[in-house]
Amino acid sequence: MTIKDKAAIVGVGATPYFKRGQSFPESEFSMACTAILAALEDAGLTVNDLDGFSIYSSSCDPAAVGAELGVPEIRWATTTTSGGGGCAGALGVAAAAIDGGMATTVVTLMTLQQLNKRLGGSAVGGVLAYAMMSDSASPYGGSGVPPSAAFTANNGLLSPGHSFAQIASRHMHLYGTKREHFAEVCISTRDNAIKRPTALRTEPITLDDYFNARMINDPLCLFDYTMESDGAVAVITTSVERAKDLKQPPVTIMASAHGGSGRWGPALFRYFQTPDDEFASSGHRPVAKRIFEMAGIGPEDVDVALLYDHFSPMVIMQLEDYGFCPIGEGGPFVADGNIRYGTGSIPVNTHGGNLSEAYIIGMTHVREAVEQLRGTAVNQVEGAEIALVTGGPAGLPVSGTLLRKG
Repeated sequence: MTIKDKAAIVGVGATPYFKRGQSFPESEFSMACTAILAALEDAGLTVNDLDGFSIYSSSCDPAAVGAELGVPEIRWATTTTSGGGGCAGALGVAAAAIDGGMATTVVTLMTLQQLNKRLGGSAVGGVLAYAMMSDSASPYGGSGVPPSAAFTANNGLLSPGHSFAQIASRHMHLYGTKREHFAEVCISTRDNAIKRPTALRTEPITLDDYFNARMINDPLCLFDYTMESDGAVAVITTSVERAKDLKQPPVTIMASAHGGSGRWGPALFRYFQTPDDEFASSGHRPVAKRIFEMAGIGPEDVDVALLYDHFSPMVIMQLEDYGFCPIGEGGPFVADGNIRYGTGSIPVNTHGGNLSEAYIIGMTHVREAVEQLRGTAVNQVEGAEIALVTGGPAGLPVSGTLLRKG
């Protein structure tokens, strides 16, 4: 038994995307409600149909949202752990709930407002801030820093960027990957964002711009980092049978998995004892294997890839881990133009991704996948039938979902 072809995405809704801190007077709660209502309307459904929440990173309180919207009964409410690593996997959880008869109509959501960031208001301080507030009884310092943070903070590992820079550096050392390869990810993604009215970053990037940009954490410069932004995106999932009678053409969930390499998980923010072949990766290889086996297809069958891109090197490592190119050859693969929209062998992040459209912790990728398979995307991939969406790399779980048209 699997969830293959048991459920379909039937509605997508979103707020406008805002630059960090510019969504006021909206709140995370108000944007969540707006996105959910828009997704239901897109599907031709109402709040009376909604009975499930499959979310990630604790993006909302189902009880509060359900009460505000007037949902008659909540039959399913769950959240995957991790941050953006759970976004694609939450779709699989929704499909499992529907297939198991636990719910009929499930929403997956991310709502984000950087005004609510605590202790400094940025992702750079976010990890340490979270650690400080999650274990106030820790003996490590008056502010309550837990042991894992105390160990790594000594060495300047205070944020996701610091950790991912170490992974990127190791990939460069092992395989000869170059900053020019990271630049290609940034430039091609920006080229895609320029055409989208929803994108927050639309100024073209040249190779000179990339190498003249401020270095944040060697080898990662300003353009290698995702922006921080505000907004909300929601999608509605229901059974494939019911989807046939709704307003939009269904986008079927072929396969979904979340988890990842157990030895890779501690690589972020902790002890870095992971073996080389797993450390210099995105941690997605077990997930990739499972979803291709479940779907009964291979990477050669994927028409468009929406790869989680909080840091540009991780796009290259996901291309390797999902089998679009051999391990260690992701740099030359992107340098040859393979991820370019219109000319590449596997168009990547045709919406602009986290790097250039907006950072709603992965849900913009799901929205783009649905638009591609409906045939309504701004940068439409001709004949797109199958899309890959990923969540993470992040602390486990990371996740992947394969979607197909109809």
